[in-house]
Amino acid sequence: QVQLVESGGGSVQEGKSLTLSCTASVDITHTVSMGWFRQVPEKGREGVAAILTHGALTNYADSVKGRFIISQDNARNTVYLQMNDLKPEDTAMYFCAAGTRPTLDPPLATARFNYWGQGTQVSVSS
Repeated sequence: QVQLVESGGGSVQEGKSLTLSCTASVDITHTVSMGWFRQVPEKGREGVAAILTHGALTNYADSVKGRFIISQDNARNTVYLQMNDLKPEDTAMYFCAAGTRPTLDPPLATARFNYWGQGTQVSVSS
């Protein structure tokens, strides 16, 4: 069982930056992939960024490419999402996820992840 705890959410103005953290209860190299997803009310969960915990290959949604950076710190069992140049449309609940299923590419589909955190809210005002 993997427990994930997110932190770092908050309210910021458009153009500012935030960094989210996700700390796992296990060595993250025991997972295959880690990802960040977001969700707004009445919509499905959207994959934002993912990383393979071995090799650090990353993948991003088109909507965040060039603005968000996913990274990992194995010593802290933590994955980060650095969010730059935030826009009002980035407002959402952000969830961290861990996947243990083999994959060659960092997935952005919810079905590829089997552990989820409780989420942290990010609000961006114009």
